[in-house]
Amino acid sequence: MNSEIRSLEPKELWNKFADLNAVPRPSKKEERVIAFMNDFGKSLGLETQIDEVGNVLIRKPATSGMENRKTIVMQSHLDMVHQKNSDTVFDFDIQGIEMYVDGDWVRAKGTTLGADNGLGVATIMAILESSEIQHPAIEALFTIDEETGMTGAMGLKPNWLQGDILLNLDTEEDDEIGVGCAGGIDVTAQRTYEEESVSEGKTAFKISVTGLSGGHSGMDIHKGLGNANKIMNRLLFDGFENFGLRIHEIKGGSLRNAIPRESFATIVVDSIQSETFEFKTSTLISTIKKELSLVDPGLSIELEQVDLPTNVMELTVQQAVLKSLYAAHNGVYLMSLSISDLVETSNNIAKVAISGGKIKIECLTRSSVDSTKLDLVNKLRATFELIGCEVTTSGDYPGWAPNMNSPILKVLDELYQKINDKKAHIAACHAGLECGILGKNYPEMDMISFGPTIKGAHSPDERASISSTQKYWRFVKEILANIPIK
Repeated sequence: MNSEIRSLEPKELWNKFADLNAVPRPSKKEERVIAFMNDFGKSLGLETQIDEVGNVLIRKPATSGMENRKTIVMQSHLDMVHQKNSDTVFDFDIQGIEMYVDGDWVRAKGTTLGADNGLGVATIMAILESSEIQHPAIEALFTIDEETGMTGAMGLKPNWLQGDILLNLDTEEDDEIGVGCAGGIDVTAQRTYEEESVSEGKTAFKISVTGLSGGHSGMDIHKGLGNANKIMNRLLFDGFENFGLRIHEIKGGSLRNAIPRESFATIVVDSIQSETFEFKTSTLISTIKKELSLVDPGLSIELEQVDLPTNVMELTVQQAVLKSLYAAHNGVYLMSLSISDLVETSNNIAKVAISGGKIKIECLTRSSVDSTKLDLVNKLRATFELIGCEVTTSGDYPGWAPNMNSPILKVLDELYQKINDKKAHIAACHAGLECGILGKNYPEMDMISFGPTIKGAHSPDERASISSTQKYWRFVKEILANIPIK
């Protein structure tokens, strides 16, 4: 299957992507891909180092005639988001990604593709291996754990890098040059509860919310996509208000940085009301599907009878949790007043797990302004503390402030227009890039971000454009040949 990918142009890039995607590399489990990159660098006879947290650095001298140009850092992250469809049998810990060509797109079979940020990694590998591409001295930096904490970038020590310019290859629209990004923070609410025994005369149902588009909780948060956790809570709230529905367990979402695509709950109602409950819930399901039909036409909500569980949540806690999840903010919180059409602050209610006396709700709050990020965190904290949860924050990372006077921005802006006969879109994004963190230890480094077109990142619908990758590859080579003199 991947032989089809290896025949695509540019072959040097797609072959490296196929090599990389054969290596399992979920976030926080990057041992094999770190070893893979270490072996790759050493096989080329290049200076290769691994730091204490697992970042890999490969240094390559300038090609002939380029020795007087500024040293560049080419940077991408090694880990990938591991999402799959519920009916896909796949183990990210041991399997390589199964890819195929679909028209102008490269896709994966039922899983995320890993183009985010694997195409960036593959690009750098192809440059390192090439004996023909002109370039200045390169420091190839491969960071770890970008997707679930940015611990690689956070753990990068000062003075390890000597480069003057950083090229981050993690932007996902080929006509965009990135000059800024949002920061983020994880918000987690937890508490325990007592369970009550299920009495006689009850009927149990499993509610399944599936088929949502999902997507990147930063780049896609403004699109009005369905959030499986919010949809499930709406169904449960209605069932509780009208039929005294009781919750046995809920499991929704899987990753903080992915808009949740699926949620599953087991509930019980009085048997005497079960038919009416089914009818009324089916009506609400139709309403929700109609509301989301333009953005999530694949939404499926199923209600099926199952065996009766022995326990349900304590009544008062259940009521409080359903209300708090209804009240908790999800989606865009504020739009930027300084940059047109940029989401400033948002929240993703990413995971809801309720079972066996334990509640855990996980969110990812993003903002390009620290004060509004804190404002939204406090709003969430207040919402969940009111129902007795302990609310903690972790993984706080800074945004990347735009520098419109950046010298490397001027180079890329002029080159893009020269090559494509039109101007690039210069923009900040609502995703979290590592540039903001790297800039704390390397404040004098001139930074820019760009990349090929990738759609559906962080979901099994992730796909990379073949024609865009060809366009991007030409742009990369032109940039390397036009790095300014020291």
